[in-house]
Order: sequence, then structure tokens, then C-alpha cells
Amino acid sequence: MKKTLFISFFVFCFCSTGFSQKEITLRDVWGVGTFQAKGINKITSMKDGEHYCTLTFTGIEKYAYKTGKKVNEILLFSDLQFPDGTTPKGIESYAFSNDETKLLLTMNSEPVYRRSFITEYLVYDLKTKKLQKLSENGKQNLADFSPDGSKVAFIRGNNLFLKDLNTNVESAITNDGKFNHIIYGAVDWVYEEEFTISKGFFWSGNGNKLAFYRFDESKVKEYSMTVWGNLYPEDYKYKYPKAGEDNSVVDVWVYDLPAKKITKLDLGSGNDQYIPRFQWTKDPNTLAVQRMNRLQNKLEILLADANSGGVKCIYTETNPAYIDEPDFLHFLDDNKHFLFTSEKDGYNHIYIYDLQGNPISQLTSGNFDVTGINCIDEKKKRVYYTSAESSPLNRDLYSVDFSGKKKIKLSGQEGANQATFSSNGKYFINNYSAANTPPVYAIYEETGKELVVLQDNAELAKRMKEYGNEHKEFGSFNTSQGIELNYSIIKPADFDSTKKYPVLFYVYGGPGSQTVANSFSRGDYFWFRMLAQKGYIVISVDNRGTGYRGEKFKKCTYLQLGKYETEDQIEAAKYFGAKPWIDNKRIGIFGWSYGGYMSTLCITKGSDYFKTAIAVAPVTNWRYYDNIYTERFMRRPQENAAGYDDNSPINHVKELKGNYLLIHGSSDDNVHLQNTMDLSAALIRANKQFELFIYPNKDHSIYGGNTRLHLYTMMTNFLMEKL
Repeated sequence: MKKTLFISFFVFCFCSTGFSQKEITLRDVWGVGTFQAKGINKITSMKDGEHYCTLTFTGIEKYAYKTGKKVNEILLFSDLQFPDGTTPKGIESYAFSNDETKLLLTMNSEPVYRRSFITEYLVYDLKTKKLQKLSENGKQNLADFSPDGSKVAFIRGNNLFLKDLNTNVESAITNDGKFNHIIYGAVDWVYEEEFTISKGFFWSGNGNKLAFYRFDESKVKEYSMTVWGNLYPEDYKYKYPKAGEDNSVVDVWVYDLPAKKITKLDLGSGNDQYIPRFQWTKDPNTLAVQRMNRLQNKLEILLADANSGGVKCIYTETNPAYIDEPDFLHFLDDNKHFLFTSEKDGYNHIYIYDLQGNPISQLTSGNFDVTGINCIDEKKKRVYYTSAESSPLNRDLYSVDFSGKKKIKLSGQEGANQATFSSNGKYFINNYSAANTPPVYAIYEETGKELVVLQDNAELAKRMKEYGNEHKEFGSFNTSQGIELNYSIIKPADFDSTKKYPVLFYVYGGPGSQTVANSFSRGDYFWFRMLAQKGYIVISVDNRGTGYRGEKFKKCTYLQLGKYETEDQIEAAKYFGAKPWIDNKRIGIFGWSYGGYMSTLCITKGSDYFKTAIAVAPVTNWRYYDNIYTERFMRRPQENAAGYDDNSPINHVKELKGNYLLIHGSSDDNVHLQNTMDLSAALIRANKQFELFIYPNKDHSIYGGNTRLHLYTMMTNFLMEKL
């Protein structure tokens, strides 16, 4: 039985006369920023909880939560001056010391991988107006003030350094860090990508100790990429552990500043365990460490003595499939309790435990997933969190007390809500959007009472209407196996149910992901609207394995990635292909990364249903991908060879019948070009025609300059010709 939910920003009334619209062009989408939404950059709550700061091109501005009005400028960049009289150009970010008397500023940043970068840090004293470079010895990363603001710890060249701002003395805590060998205070490529962290050191609460990672990458195999552009192209090599291969050996060390002593925590060693999170408790001598086994189906929370290095386990969780990447723990000021989230009851919920590992209360429960903890108000004993309770498509803000009672819904509009709270929990700035509604930023009291709208993007909303009335709708259908799948659909504004339309499916489909969401997105959303203006229907379906519907739905793809996901996309093609207004001979599919893997499987295993496919940066064999991600869902190839091979597109090239466009960046450090090269070789051996395009020196995002405009022009032309 079909259920359909219509969500729109406008009232859609069409008539045959008097209706006109501007045509969306690719330059609008990827060239000139016609549909660029306005936002608020780098919001930081002040310690008083009554004010917040934002970053502008000209400086750092201070605002009042109560009114949303600017109070003053914390800093005008035009006033900055080095001792030699020169001025810095292009300040990119800022961070306060705890007492808010000093600032860390960055400029001339260079990206390394997805989250990491090196930069020039500047230290500015707001009292003395003195500006200095953090170091004169090369760019740094991950700089962080000590709790009292007298020192800054930072990473350079894989080593951990300390700068004393009072004496201006820089000292090295470690000295044997080396690229592709040893890393201190940061993480290796695979931790950064799959555990979504880059910073690997933390100050104790009293500032007397620094806890930091040590990665030994020596036994991890290297991957090599060619960098083009010079007379003789260069090779770039970095450590990338593929499925079944050796990992870094990871330890946590503690540096005692007064004693100038380093202690290694007794966490076990070897490359068959992970330390995805560690942090200080409220006790400046006690660390909390989260440890996972290689297969990621066992999680332990350990408390470590920073002086002796000894540890004790206070919590253990196991799962028959896997445990997702853990969040940081939330320790309460009483130094007796902490909060964390877990899927152990089948959905992701919030729990309170004591430091002996005893459960105190489960704060949330029900058939929905909590997606994040936003704020903990210990005085009022309330937790503010975001969840998908009203629908997997929405994100709503709630609060609940420490006993799990007195739950209050704080967000009023249906869609996506992202709340950033003041330091005292008294206010929050909410970023609200919906599928056809651009972001609206507003300040609220913690009760949910709106105080002031900061940015409503009314100009963009008006412009969207000028460029047509194509809009996204939501619905669901049941597969032949009785599984309900959610979908979104964009139809031409002048849709006529007596006509037949070609369809483009947009897919990602990977574990825990979501494309069918009631939130605003700029790029592909307007490209899809452009295609609708050209007479196409664009559909996206969240197959089994995707997120926000509980772990049973998400983890059913365990050990056989690609199998059920492809079956569901084929079911979707059959379901919509049976509609009288769909031309089932003209069904195409497009995806990027995991979505490229899916579109490739659909044009091979599902070749009877899909005429055309575009795959951008696809995985084509899970043996080629990194081990943390792949083994989480597939175990090692040595244990699950069939799971790896049965749904590798390389092994299904003979089934290809339709039109296939394969695209990759030559410097993709995430999904290696190897995936596309080996698939291409297999297609050639099978004598299958396809189109291939490589973007030189572009990474997984295939971005920069005119690259996106070029990419989407090529894909649009391909669809116009082949679909």
C-alpha cells in the first residue's frame, strides 16, 4: 500500500496561461551561485552565555542572543599588524582561549585530506593588541590553547610541540615523528576518514598534562598516486590500509608538563584493535578511552590512570553485526556520571551510566534514532537532543530530564533542525530547512520560544519561485518482499499524467546513509530541478542498509554489501516503471562513491531495468577499499571472500547492456582510481562499450575552478543523448 507525504514550500497551482519561469542552467547551479543560500559563519558562544561571535570577511563580531543585534567587534582584521609592520591577509578561522583574552587565527591553509590541513597560526592578545606567529619554523596544524591560555600545543611534521606564550619558547615533546612512519598528536588517513577525527591530543582540565595518540604506520602498505602537471610527473605515496591488510599500531601517551615525563597507557597493542576515541574525564588524572576490536563488533570503555598508565574496563558492548563509530562521551561535572548513545536496544538512544559502569537511566526510547546530543544543562538536569522521531525524513529538537521523563519537543516546523546552544544552555540558534525551503536561522530560548530571525533567505526563496515550480515530494512503497522503502520525487512543473516521462534515479545507498531527507540541499537539488524542466522525473530511494530506521533495517546488509541494496533499486525501477506516466524503457541511474558502486551494479545486475547509468568515483571491488569501513560491514576478505566477490561490479560486466559513463579523479585518495582502471579492464575484456572520463589531479570531491561545471555539463549531455 502506497503512502505519500507532500512537502512543499509553495502552493503549486498551475494553469495553461499566465505561467512563465526562468530556466535553470548549469551555470546557475555550479558557476555563478544563483542558488547560494546565506548562512552564519563560525558561530561561537561566549562564556557568559549571553553573547556569541561570528566570522566575517572583515573581522570577528559579537552579538547578543536576546536581540540578535551586534554589540561590537571583537576584532577588525584591518587593525592586525605584526611587529615588523606588515599585515596578515585572509584570516580564515578563529578560536578563543578559555578566558577569552587571546585568539588563535589561521591563514594560508592547505588541505591535506578530508578533514586535515596545515596552516599558519597567529596568536592575538586582545588586551595588549599584540599579534605574533605561533611558529616561524613551518606551517602547523591542530593548534590548541592550554586551559589557562599561557601555552599552545600544536603539530608540525608529525611531531607534537609546545609554545610557551609567556617566554615565547617553542619546545618539542616528541622528535621521531616522520611522514609515512610515525605520527604524534594526529591520526592516520584511515582514522581521519572512517572515525571522522583529525585532532589526536587533548589538554587535561588543569593544563598539567597532554594526552596524545602515537601511530606507528611502519607496516602499513603504501598507495601511490601520480601528480600531473610538470615535465616529469611526480608520485605521491601515503599509507592506506586496505581490507584485510595491516593497520597502524596505535597507542595513547600522556605528557606530564611539570615533571616532563611521558607515560604510555596500558591499552594493549598490535594492529587488530582500534582506539577511535579518548578524552579526559572531569578528573585531570583520569582518561576515558574507547577501544574496539578489529571487526568492530565489540566496544569497551576504559578508565586510565594518567600517572601510572593502568586501565580498568567499566563498560563492554557487543553486537552480532557491528557497532558504528562511537561518539565522544559526555562527562558530568559531578565526576560520577557520563552520557553516551548506543544502538543496543535496536535504535540509537541516550543513556546515563556511573563511572563504575552501572546503568542509571535510559533517557530516550522508542522506534526512532537519536541523531545527536546538542546540550546538557546540569543545573536543570535536562538533555537537549536531535532525533528522527516524527519521521526518518525529519530532524527534530527535543529536551528530556535525567530520568527520561518530561520530554518536550522544541522545534515546531517539520523538516531538518540543527541547533547550536549557548554555553549556559539558555539560548540556541536553530538552522531550519525543508526539502523545498532554504535555511532559516533564528534564535530561541531553551523553552523553544523564538526570539529573533537572523537570516530567512527570503531572497533565495523568491528566486527559487522565479526559476520554476518543480518541487520535491516524498512517499513510500512496499517491495515484493513487503519491505517499505521511502522515496523522493521531482516531476516537471507541467506534469501530465497522460504522458510518459523518462526517469533518472539518484542513489547513494551505503550503510547508515540517507538521500531521502526533508532538508534543503543546493547542488544536486537544483540540477535535478533543471532536469525536470527538461522533461525528466528524478527519483531517489533509500534502500535497505540506509539509516535512521533502526539497526535492523540498517544492518541487514551485513557481510554482503550491494546485494539487498541493488535488489531494492531494481524493485524501485519496476515499481515506478509500472506507472502509466513512466517510460520504463528510459530509466537511468546516477550515483557518486558508494552511489557509483550502486549505479554500476544496477546497470549490470539490473540491466533489464536500467537503460543508462553514470558512476562517479565508484568502489568496484571492496578488496580495494580501506579496512575500517569495509571490515565493519564485511569482515576481512580472508573470512568472507564470497561476500566481497559476489557483488563486485567487476564480476558482472558481461551483464552490461545499456549506456554507461564512468568518471573518476586521478588523485582520489579515498576511492582509488584503481577501482575504475580495473573495472575498465574487465569491461574491455568482455568487449563492452562504455564511456570514461578522468579528472587530472582531482580528489574524491572532483571540485575546484570550473571542474564541477565541466562535470555536470558532461553528465547532462550524456543523459540528454542516452536517456
